[in-house]
Amino acid sequence: MDFELDSEHEMIRQTVHDFAEKEVRPVAAHVDKTGEFPRATVAKMGGLGFLGVAIPTGYEGAGLDVLALAIGIEEMARVCGSHALIMAAHNSLCTGNIWLAGSEAQKRKYIPDLASGRKIGAWALTEPTSGSDAAALKTAAKWKKDEWVLNGTKTFCTNAPVAGTFVIHAVTESSKGTRGISAFIVERGNPGLSIGKVEDKLGVRGSATSQVILSDCHVPKDAMLGAENDGFVNALKILDGGRIGIGSMAVGIAQGAFEESVKYARDRVQFSKPIAEHQAIQFMLADMATRIDAARALVRRAAWLKDRGLPFKKEAAMAKLYASEMSSFVTNKAVQIHGGYGYIADYPVERMLRDAKLTEIGEGTSEIQRLVIAREVLGK
Repeated sequence: MDFELDSEHEMIRQTVHDFAEKEVRPVAAHVDKTGEFPRATVAKMGGLGFLGVAIPTGYEGAGLDVLALAIGIEEMARVCGSHALIMAAHNSLCTGNIWLAGSEAQKRKYIPDLASGRKIGAWALTEPTSGSDAAALKTAAKWKKDEWVLNGTKTFCTNAPVAGTFVIHAVTESSKGTRGISAFIVERGNPGLSIGKVEDKLGVRGSATSQVILSDCHVPKDAMLGAENDGFVNALKILDGGRIGIGSMAVGIAQGAFEESVKYARDRVQFSKPIAEHQAIQFMLADMATRIDAARALVRRAAWLKDRGLPFKKEAAMAKLYASEMSSFVTNKAVQIHGGYGYIADYPVERMLRDAKLTEIGEGTSEIQRLVIAREVLGK
């Protein structure tokens, strides 16, 4: 068992690290404050292969693996949660779903634009009345003559306001429950697809999130992604993989907050010595460091399993659960170490605290992760 990254993965880590420091850190506070989508840096991310990490080079991807994606998301999140979420959702959800279930014609048509970053992808499953109960969809797709007609409203769709390609989930046969849901690829500009309310969020504010409204949205037969009524089955597979990405994001946010805390503790003097010399601060830093390392190991184990085609559902849920709750713990301690300064926007730890909370909700709440783990443990 080797816990060191090989030379290729270390090079990837260093490449994303350097990009994040040079290009992302200078704009991180701005995109958080304004809620602006960071188009310029995202375009550069696409040019470097960060938006198609695990897609083969023949489809304009980077030709790497899930572990590389996890490492890249972590390094991005260390500096900016918004950029990390854009990267995670684009790679794991929309692009990942088309790569998983798409026909060769669909892959050739959509994947190169997504993997290169020429288009941003959005994935629409959640609805105003279906969150954790993800199968309780009301959006419907009806077959009329020689095309599908979609009607409904999706919510909390990451990247939707800026997306060029959407994967939309809709009920195609209501009597079959979860076995009656299909997925469709819909492009921006398709009549009947529009962007609804753009959300004003607590954290990851530079990651654009909105409703997607479908009003008599006509799409051709070949817009269906995968087999009819297999949409929800494939969505669960996508969520399993997506949890590795959100776990990576949680680790990265925590790592960034930890580094800021160590630096601050060494510089801040109280009672005539740096606060790093006070045992109360040392114990907080020790707990933070230990939990970050444990979470990183869980995330990378799940990525390792997925890369080898081995079962990883339980491990991905464990990684996402532990890493997300760890991230909230660590960022909270980071604010505490900074004291009053941690509560103001001049220091990045307050942003990191807000960004970390998303990781306990997105790609399945902590409560849903516990259900997934329990079912796997009990063999249900």
